[in-house]
Amino acid sequence: MPRAFIGLGSNLGEPVENLRNALQFINGTQGVSVKSVSSVYLTEPMGYEDQPWFYNCVAEVETELSPERLLHSLQAVENKLGRVRIIRWGPRTVDLDILLYDNLRVDSEYLTIPHPRMEERAFVMVPLAEIAEDACFPDGRTVREVRKSLDDKKKYSCIPQKIW
Repeated sequence: MPRAFIGLGSNLGEPVENLRNALQFINGTQGVSVKSVSSVYLTEPMGYEDQPWFYNCVAEVETELSPERLLHSLQAVENKLGRVRIIRWGPRTVDLDILLYDNLRVDSEYLTIPHPRMEERAFVMVPLAEIAEDACFPDGRTVREVRKSLDDKKKYSCIPQKIW
């Protein structure tokens, strides 16, 4: 069964509870099973910086869904949890992104895998490396290799709390 990694983020309302609820909805989606979840990391916002810090984690899932159907399911979860898209990179109740999907490379109008710029973002690579340092990018590099080369310019800290 294909394996995918989902990045989760939240900075509105009760962020840790939003992440926990998102994981429950994802796991409850037919054809998707959450296998592992990283610790939660508190991270400085990127782009639009006049907002609360984000709570981020990464989940590993097994799925029978195609990448496009998985994206549609994740967007449905975001909608259930009150996601509103007003400001690019702005505050949100929950943000769910497909980071990797097996060793596939997807580049369509609506979906890009691996997720764009994930290799530059500690809030993605640090929790991803925590649960899957041997996972591979389509070009053969491992998460461990990419994580080691990351320049941690933005601040983050691990919250010693497992939510799954």
